[in-house]
Amino acid sequence: MSSETIFLLGGTGYLGSQLLILLAQRLPQFHIAMFVRPTVSSATKAQIKSLHPNLSFVEGTLDDADVIKGQAEKTKYVINCASSDHVGCAEAILSGLETQSKRTSSPPLYIHVSGTGITSDNSRGELLPESQIPQYSDTTLKLEQLPPANPHLECDKLVIGAGKKKGENPVRTIVVIPGWLYGVGEGIKKSTMAVRAFVEMFKTIKQSGTWGPGHNTYDNVHVKDCANGLLTVFEAAAADVEGKKGTEGLYFITTNEPRVTFHEITKVIGDVMHSKGLLEEGGSRPLPPTVTDPWGERGWVVFASNHRGDADRLKALGWVPTETKALPLLESLPREVEVAIEESGVVPGLVSMGIKA
Repeated sequence: MSSETIFLLGGTGYLGSQLLILLAQRLPQFHIAMFVRPTVSSATKAQIKSLHPNLSFVEGTLDDADVIKGQAEKTKYVINCASSDHVGCAEAILSGLETQSKRTSSPPLYIHVSGTGITSDNSRGELLPESQIPQYSDTTLKLEQLPPANPHLECDKLVIGAGKKKGENPVRTIVVIPGWLYGVGEGIKKSTMAVRAFVEMFKTIKQSGTWGPGHNTYDNVHVKDCANGLLTVFEAAAADVEGKKGTEGLYFITTNEPRVTFHEITKVIGDVMHSKGLLEEGGSRPLPPTVTDPWGERGWVVFASNHRGDADRLKALGWVPTETKALPLLESLPREVEVAIEESGVVPGLVSMGIKA
């Protein structure tokens, strides 16, 4: 591969900064134009540069469509780890790449990171036999067959639709679909947003818990394996000089080694928070309507569903989830919760006063 530039959004996040480390290791010849908020400190920028020295910054927010479009117009490759649901950002990226496509011999590439929430079955946390849980493979999945209220579908359909357009100014588009991400990362953020959010939520409501009984399970993948899978997809597409790869569109980044229930996840969170003095009792129990009702049906779809997606296309590229096999989710989770508590700034003893570090 010749020297090129990648426009990377979300590179300060959990998955994005893990990907940044891999890019420096495996594709150091690629310059990274990294999208960051204007509020990012000089210290954080220095930390980012220590992960990948061949890098420059593009400042803005996801609402700055003109900035995003302008960078996409001059960058052949775009990887968006920033948001699975920001339609305006995706539209700006696609618009910029379509403009660029007018003056290039091979179509530019957009890789959009989604999530297996698209496969939610809304089982409401009840225990179902595996035969009753919808199963999907990325070799056959059509987004139109999924429940339309599921998360991420609006952006995913937009991105995939743009890649299927015929005629002038083609853009290759790929949507990668990670399972439940876990593990202590090596990048800027070392714990997943989901665990950090649950730590904050459970601290506020003074218990750890589930929507319904919490028997629903997720395909999961270690963050290092996910970043490796994402880069594997990029390498395959970028090496395809004729621009044929990407027309297939969807890639799950998932494993089932083993699947873990939402109750098991929240029990570990509750136990660790209790051990740190952040909750009066550990464990997990169903959340009361006063907590779940404000979320509406969206909460049940997101937190009380089973997720199933087989990464058949990624496996065909030679991807093996070595970290996931070596360190399963429940073995990794206690340390990740501790890291999430540290990253959220919660200090035992100050919580009752509402004070954060």
